[in-house]
Amino acid sequence: MENLGTFLKSRRDRVKPAELGLRTYGTTRRVPGLRREELAQLAGVSAGYYTRLEQGQVETASEQVLNALARVLQLDEIERVHLHNLARQPSNPGLSEPRQEAPHPRVLTLMESLDEATPAIVLGRRGDVLAWNRTGHALIAEHIDFDAPQEAARRPSIPRMFFLDPLTRDLYRNWDELAGIHVAYLRLTAGRFPTDARLAGLIGELTMRSDDFAMMWAAGEVADCTVGSMQLQHPTVGAASFTYQVWLQPDSPDLRLEIYTPNDASSAVALRILNRQDHPDTEKHHRADHCHLADHVSS
Repeated sequence: MENLGTFLKSRRDRVKPAELGLRTYGTTRRVPGLRREELAQLAGVSAGYYTRLEQGQVETASEQVLNALARVLQLDEIERVHLHNLARQPSNPGLSEPRQEAPHPRVLTLMESLDEATPAIVLGRRGDVLAWNRTGHALIAEHIDFDAPQEAARRPSIPRMFFLDPLTRDLYRNWDELAGIHVAYLRLTAGRFPTDARLAGLIGELTMRSDDFAMMWAAGEVADCTVGSMQLQHPTVGAASFTYQVWLQPDSPDLRLEIYTPNDASSAVALRILNRQDHPDTEKHHRADHCHLADHVSS
């Protein structure tokens, strides 16, 4: 898990002094970015106070100080949120076992209202699949038992699938991009829930078992995960492109309803084929859509 000092240092290292109008006079610098003294001066705090802040020797930092540091460090909005989350943590937060997650009935009702024409999944705070409809399952994880989310011990973990499951890795043509987003979102989540023992265990497990995860985690990126594009090479319908978007409930911010919509005509045909996998009475239309998909691919 990450603390305030680690995050501040990582962002300090990224800022080029020349971007802030600081003259280096051609001297060799011992740090890749800003010195502590330079950041403190630009933020309007003493060098001693900032050093203690970065070393975890200050219990609290005011919103004014945090905003000044964010301004100098050129943080974006999500990085600012993460900075404030880290600043609210106790200096040595202990880990505790979180309560078992369960999909809220209201979220399930919303997913069911989409019907099977729209792939959808419900995710918990750590990326565990709490529920999915049949098309959502067929789109991103048809090799996993459909009923797996119903038992907490068997629930698929999207981060584990991305980094430890070869079939999931092969599914995404833009795996590098999406994997980076998953890691950056895990960092944001870790800042919100610093005492979550299961989250800490997940990050530790992936760091030990996946060199790709370890490298991405060490890069220190932090980002939200709300909308983006998935470029698939699906084992049933071939190449397809979808947009994912996340719906949040204000009173259940840990739960995320993620839905997928096709980006082009051939992907819409692919979605219809997946939607009919469990309906043998539509076999004639199924074959027609396969022909239609082939026409799109060849044209």
